[in-house]
Amino acid sequence: MSAATTEIEVRHAAGLHLRPAALFLQTAGAYEADIRVRNVTRDTPFKNAKSMLDVMSLAVKQGHLIELKAEGEDAAEAIEALQELINSNFGE
Repeated sequence: MSAATTEIEVRHAAGLHLRPAALFLQTAGAYEADIRVRNVTRDTPFKNAKSMLDVMSLAVKQGHLIELKAEGEDAAEAIEALQELINSNFGE
């Protein structure tokens, strides 16, 4: 089983709320890997990246640093896809 981790700044004006959160969940849900996310800025524990309630509970705002951690066969691909999504400012 492979694992991957990264830290990335969320630059979207809405942070990880509403549309960005929905896109984040849609991207995470496309992978078999167990994906966890935490808000480094707020020092939160890791939460399920495929759960809207968990992602929203992190209260990620613009400028916050998040950490992504994935375990499973497609862990590296999942982290890469989520990084691309965040770096593209969620397609905006």
